[in-house]
Amino acid sequence: MSDWSTLHQLLEKVQPYSTAGGKVWIKVLFIFRILLLGTAIESAWSDEQFEFHCNTQQPGCENVCYDQAFPISHVRLWVLQVIFVSVPTLLYLAHVYYVIRRNEKLNKQEKELEVARFNGTSVERHLPKIAGEQFKCVSEGHSKMKMRGRLLLTYMASIFFKSVFEVAFLLIQWYIYGFTLSAVYICEQSPCPHRVDCFLSRPTEKTIFILFMLVVSVVSFVLNVIELFYVLFKAIKNHMRNEEDAVYCDPVEFENPSHVSSSTVLTTISSSDQVVPTGLSSVSI
Repeated sequence: MSDWSTLHQLLEKVQPYSTAGGKVWIKVLFIFRILLLGTAIESAWSDEQFEFHCNTQQPGCENVCYDQAFPISHVRLWVLQVIFVSVPTLLYLAHVYYVIRRNEKLNKQEKELEVARFNGTSVERHLPKIAGEQFKCVSEGHSKMKMRGRLLLTYMASIFFKSVFEVAFLLIQWYIYGFTLSAVYICEQSPCPHRVDCFLSRPTEKTIFILFMLVVSVVSFVLNVIELFYVLFKAIKNHMRNEEDAVYCDPVEFENPSHVSSSTVLTTISSSDQVVPTGLSSVSI
């Protein structure tokens, strides 16, 4: 399991920026896939080629028949599946970190360029003018990160591609092996002089693991579909209730000293991405 430690640490960092469905999907990935691959399944397939025997003495026939029966090992195929379904989530995590670093840089530039001029009872703030961007008030009580714009699109795209990879690997496995293993494999491949019978080791045990991994893949696919529809529903709902999600600041209010307070937080928000505070620990869509 030490080989999976790096992937485990990376995917664990995604959880604070995922929905409840995404967190469940990650748990299923580690408990029922990676943990099982690193323990029971790997040991069950350890004698896959060593115990593959055919009733012939023809040199090379047994190796050719094994290659025909198993173009790729089940274990290696499932490892590739885990890697492929994890890549979209890791790309989403990279986008989240990019947005966080960019907003930190914008906030730092805003503080450096902001000039306060006190004239009696009036306060004027000169903020940097950034083309195509708006200023919104974000109350201090916000404890959830809002995924919008490109960040939301990236999250939805990651769910979509995870679903595509799940279906693709299920179809590949069905096309190559099917979802069961028989005890006898009939081989007629050259250089075998005639049709030979080859015998697999522990076909029943391996069939049970194959069916279990099939169920886990289907469950993961269903979780992805449910999460995708949930995100779409919440995005449409938040769009319709946009006035409740963000409070727009009126620049005129700053001319009146009664409206100026030290707790006012001005946050620069891009038209394409939502500002993501680094201290947040949960996601709200």
